[in-house]
Amino acid sequence: MTTTQDDQLFGAAHVARYRETGGEHGHDWKGTTTLLLTTTGRRSGEQRTTPLIYQRYGDDYLIVASKGGAPEPPAWYLNLQKEPEVELQVEDEVFRALARTATADEKPDMWRTMTATWPAYDEYQSKTDREIPIVVLERMT
Repeated sequence: MTTTQDDQLFGAAHVARYRETGGEHGHDWKGTTTLLLTTTGRRSGEQRTTPLIYQRYGDDYLIVASKGGAPEPPAWYLNLQKEPEVELQVEDEVFRALARTATADEKPDMWRTMTATWPAYDEYQSKTDREIPIVVLERMT
């Protein structure tokens, strides 16, 4: 696999490039796939967009609130707890979704799905005492 300039992007530059190209640049990233998650800031009320690795799980989308194994969850996850209605962009499709944390019964299979696409999630979990949640994003109709 060759490394392109897009492989190096993440954060604000990744979001901008993904939006500009309808995901043509940014959806495929370092051997996996990313979506854009837009949440409402829990304190500011402002819209915040984050590129995240995802996988389909039936009709739903899965993301992982790992923050690289940090002891605290990512801000976007805290935002979801206050306002679970979000916007997703997957390639050139933009739609509303409802976010929820996977249940204890659901999580083992979902974790396997996510570590199959990004094995570092297991390493991130080993670095923290916090149980890293899987977030299920259900398309709203």
